[in-house]
Amino acid sequence: MLLPGILYFILFKYLPMWGVLIAFQNYQPFRGFLYSDWVGTRHFIRFFSEPAFWMLFRNTVMLALYNLIFFFPLPIVIALMLNEIRKEVFKRFVQTMVYIPHFFSWVVVVGVVYILFTVEGGVINELIIRAGGEPINFLISGEWFRTMIMAEVIWKETGWGTIIFLAALAGVDPQLYEAAKMDGAGRARQIWHITLPAIRSTIVILFILRLGHFLDTGFEQIILMLNAMNREVGEVFDTYVYSVGINQAQFSYSTAVGLFKSFVGLILVLSANAISKKFGEEGIY
Repeated sequence: MLLPGILYFILFKYLPMWGVLIAFQNYQPFRGFLYSDWVGTRHFIRFFSEPAFWMLFRNTVMLALYNLIFFFPLPIVIALMLNEIRKEVFKRFVQTMVYIPHFFSWVVVVGVVYILFTVEGGVINELIIRAGGEPINFLISGEWFRTMIMAEVIWKETGWGTIIFLAALAGVDPQLYEAAKMDGAGRARQIWHITLPAIRSTIVILFILRLGHFLDTGFEQIILMLNAMNREVGEVFDTYVYSVGINQAQFSYSTAVGLFKSFVGLILVLSANAISKKFGEEGIY
């Protein structure tokens, strides 16, 4: 039973780790790992010296913070709301409705967004015009880019994120709620004093794991939404790696950029884990 999982991690997680070596080489595909020239930290120095570095860093961190602030709490809120539904049939129906968007590809999601928000016949702009306003070109506006990215993420992934929290809520002892009712606690106080403390460790662990992917802002979604007009606020590390690594075949340089992202994620995970342990939580190790 363990074999498929073990093979998956060996083939797709551990063996590819050797690829980070090319971040310290002038990698030539025909010469391979063993015979390519070693250049030390040259690619990292070049990356930190690039005029685009701070723009990429700002855009990536901004989207990552938006994700933590606006998206991360929503699955918890939705899970708490679903947990309060007493009609089982209605609860299953709502769960199904919020899970379905997760299975749509980003190509489909972005395609729907283009249809809704385009200036030429888009539903949203038609409503704005009928309300007496001026049409807004959401799709090329730098001001609206981050808002649209987060709205898409929230719509697509919030429901799926509730699964773990609902599983944690299922383990809460019902007798605790009965005792709280006897003491006169309403639903709000029961949630605050029983439900949330019961899933606190789950929230902390998922938060720490999320920090490990702090700079992963979602390549596919952003590359589909990116254009010449919003590139100044939309270009992130993931799209930059694709641009220089695939389009320009700068394999070593793009690997150095990806390794920098992973290093930042590692530092954040270790720091968050240490802080959580100081506050009495178990952490991830």
